[in-house]
Amino acid sequence: MAHTITIPTLLRSLTGGLETVELEAATVLEVVENLDAQYPGFRARICETNGELRRFINFYLNGEDVRFLDNLATRLPEQAEIAIIPAIAGG
Repeated sequence: MAHTITIPTLLRSLTGGLETVELEAATVLEVVENLDAQYPGFRARICETNGELRRFINFYLNGEDVRFLDNLATRLPEQAEIAIIPAIAGG
């Protein structure tokens, strides 16, 4: 079953301007892998060289931060909604 991934404005240049994409995956890691397969360069923009999510990139699975679940190993329920949200800093 396909999941809905919300792409932040800063990464939409990789998806041809798409705000959301649908893809199949069993875990958050598979979401990252499948996004990179469909949209080359995606992983490099959201992951460190060691494969972990960049500190300023947040993945929310049905409203919950995956860092407080099983991070990239988090399993996806059917028809999951995943939002990729870059952190914003300022003062």
